[in-house]
Amino acid sequence: MFRNDPAHNGVYASVAPRLTTVRWRFKTGGKIMSSPAFSDGVVYVGSFDQNLYAIDARSGARLWAFATKGPVNSSPAVSGGAVYFSSLDGNVYAVSAANGRERWHFKTLGERRFSAPGIHGMIPRTERMPDPFDVFLSSPVIANGTLYIGSGDSHIYALDAQTGALRWSFKTGNVVHATPAVAGETVYVGSWDRYFYALDARTGAVKWKFITGDDRDIYNQVGIAGSAAVSGDTVFFGCRDSFFYALNARTGTLRWKHNEHGSWVIGSPALANGNVYYTTSDERRFWALNAATGAELFSIPYQSASFSSPSIAGNMAYFGVFDGRLYGIDLKTGKIAAQFSTDGSRRNLSAHLNAKGEVEMQGFYRDNTFEGIVAGLDRVFSLGSIFGSPAIVNGILYIGSTDGTLYALQ
Repeated sequence: MFRNDPAHNGVYASVAPRLTTVRWRFKTGGKIMSSPAFSDGVVYVGSFDQNLYAIDARSGARLWAFATKGPVNSSPAVSGGAVYFSSLDGNVYAVSAANGRERWHFKTLGERRFSAPGIHGMIPRTERMPDPFDVFLSSPVIANGTLYIGSGDSHIYALDAQTGALRWSFKTGNVVHATPAVAGETVYVGSWDRYFYALDARTGAVKWKFITGDDRDIYNQVGIAGSAAVSGDTVFFGCRDSFFYALNARTGTLRWKHNEHGSWVIGSPALANGNVYYTTSDERRFWALNAATGAELFSIPYQSASFSSPSIAGNMAYFGVFDGRLYGIDLKTGKIAAQFSTDGSRRNLSAHLNAKGEVEMQGFYRDNTFEGIVAGLDRVFSLGSIFGSPAIVNGILYIGSTDGTLYALQ
């Protein structure tokens, strides 16, 4: 599943890939925001072309595809012979892992993106607009026979994994595109309403909630888009208010927070070695902090924004950025030890670099209207951006790109 386990630690029991060889490429008909999942020799991934794909992990051959009526920006979870995911068509699906036949679907009240008047300073300032940077859907988490997932209809749902029957739902104040984390008897998830919630996994009752920052001017520094990770009695998550938080998992009290100086934290953190690791957007840094204290251990700069959640194998952490580069960070030395560029990046990146080798992001956006920002994002996507989180199994790293390709790298 997304981040490999219900607690979302993002750690894989695999040797660390060197990223020097492409074992295979699998082309879909649209951008890939979905993070792949691996199970029993098969890789599953969603695409903007409205399909969920099952791909043979050895050969890269397509085994089957399941068509929905909207982009599949959710990351699949595999359990009990079924694959679970959601689509922008507003449904949560369970299909057979063997042949892709539908087992059940659950219809939510409908998907939507976070929206606000003049969001990010776009004009006209009085017009309510959907957020072009709200690119992910919540992904299913399976724990103790229950599927937990968020929705653009503002709810968090708990469904029977076998039948799709509703066990409970909880309504927040806005869109929920973060993926729930589950540890013990608690579900942890943030909402675009600024609150981070701890819910009883059996009933959906609120155990506690924690409020993050606000921005009623241009609604840029507000909302929890990323997912949490839980370790011991601490839950970690990032926020668009430009802080990274560590809370007491039992009480919701603040343990520490790290200031990202105006930068969003969209990607989910990874936890290993008593440390927490995460990416940032405009700050363009990968951070390693002491999980107990928040003390800075090291940070790695990169040349573009990142929404990607790092995955750890061995002593390496892997994540992607908007410019189509995938990085492998040696967690012992705090240095870049491996790197890969997507096909889109190899084709198009050089035309958008300044003298320092940095991506000139503003050059992609021609005007400050909603249409201008959407068109600018499409230009960014031409770089083969990596938004998802890698899945790493047996020394092979699987990752999708906005160039429409799923890569198997070793």
